[in-house]
Amino acid sequence: MKKILFSILIAAMAIGFAGCVQQAEPSGNDNQQEQTQKQSPKKDGKVLIAYFSRVGNFQEEDNVDAVASASVQVVDGQHEGNTKIIADMIEEETGGDLFFIEMEDKYQTDDYDGFVDSAQSEGSQGVRPTLASHVEDMESYDTIYLGFPNWWFDMPMAVYSFLEEYDLSGKTIIPFCTSGGSGFSDAIAAIEEAQPQANVAEGLHIYQDDVPSAGDEVREWLNRL
Repeated sequence: MKKILFSILIAAMAIGFAGCVQQAEPSGNDNQQEQTQKQSPKKDGKVLIAYFSRVGNFQEEDNVDAVASASVQVVDGQHEGNTKIIADMIEEETGGDLFFIEMEDKYQTDDYDGFVDSAQSEGSQGVRPTLASHVEDMESYDTIYLGFPNWWFDMPMAVYSFLEEYDLSGKTIIPFCTSGGSGFSDAIAAIEEAQPQANVAEGLHIYQDDVPSAGDEVREWLNRL
């Protein structure tokens, strides 16, 4: 009788142990799902290179003397904005999407001095020009390179229009600026004020005369980022 009871007890313990082992081991499907999750790379967000340039926002570009302007270079006989040249360098290095911040009502004047007066008056009044170009899928971009010339220690008013049009919360804004020597002035603080929930990264300023040969400086800056 004791032998029978002992045999039954051993059998019950064996069945219980087997059940515990079976419950502790994950199924093959669970293992496969976990492995798939670990191997699936996170998709990187898209890069946008938004820039403002006087070239393209000025009515009489053919009459502009590039030598008299801190915003313009002559490239292959054509006027090119300094900021556009830097934006092209960033696009070549990052593969991002270029976006030109274009005003609906361009500066209409037949000389550079007239343009200076118009833009300076616009800045002193805090005008927000209506934009002709818009980013339709801004939510798909994680990183925005934002370029502009420094006009009278500030960003062109069209850049304010751009910043105030979108919610860039959680995105990274990387500014770049061209000027005759004023650097960013207060532009970084203005960007942070316009987009307080965005991350504003280290910016790059290029002196106007250095723009055509700034490729190495742009690459070094991008590598630091």
